[in-house]
Amino acid sequence: MSQFPYQFAPLPPEALSARALILSLIASIGTGRQSIAGLIHAGALFGIEPATVRVAATRLLKEGLLESPERGVYAPGPKAQALTRRVQQWQDVGGKMVPWNGDWLVAMTHPLGRRDRKQLRTRERALALFGYQAAEAGLWVRPANLARALPDHQRDLSGIGADETLPVLRVSELAAPGMEGWSGLWSAASLEQSYHAAIRAMMESLARLDRLSVADAARETLLIGQAVIRAINFDPLLPPELGNQELFLEMAGRMRAYNVRGQECWRAYNAAVQPSEA
Repeated sequence: MSQFPYQFAPLPPEALSARALILSLIASIGTGRQSIAGLIHAGALFGIEPATVRVAATRLLKEGLLESPERGVYAPGPKAQALTRRVQQWQDVGGKMVPWNGDWLVAMTHPLGRRDRKQLRTRERALALFGYQAAEAGLWVRPANLARALPDHQRDLSGIGADETLPVLRVSELAAPGMEGWSGLWSAASLEQSYHAAIRAMMESLARLDRLSVADAARETLLIGQAVIRAINFDPLLPPELGNQELFLEMAGRMRAYNVRGQECWRAYNAAVQPSEA
């Protein structure tokens, strides 16, 4: 199994660093832009000090993960825009899949080396985001049921950190030891449990949001929403032959409705705190 989990797991408040919170808000709350005052007030919900938020924003700006179109306002920077677009695509995840004819996509990483540990992690994260699993050392595979043409798919991989020279093949016929086990690289049972858990978490949250304070509602919708979005984005998008695609699409549909409610909660929270000049 990949080192990157694709199952739903609720996020505890302490799991959010200032860096992760800023990137989450920039990518998913709905505006694409955040004021430093808004980020500081958001950080307060998770026990993050204003100075810590400011330092994190400054570092993300220097790294190119944020840009500042105007004083005190942040948006995704050049290095984060491709990943942000990829993260936001969860809302149309059904359109990313086509019927599976039994072909496989094969990414060959062995020519790229493993000495650059940072690039190795970035490469494997990119592959995991597109549902690949390591079949053996240097060989990552997934069902060829993605809607994108192969050259576009390869560019998508490199756009979020995989090597531009990463070879990606579409294989319709192959005789290789161990290939018969490729379908078992993903646990359909674990995925189905994950979908049920995510749906249950969203439904239970929606049932109690009206009883929560605006602060608690904003906090809860971000923590649950981010966990579900992560599960969607890391999902391998298996065809029905290998997993419960219908239940996965139900989870994604419920997340779209939950996201609307979450944005309402955040608008209410931002209006209530009335950020002062930061």
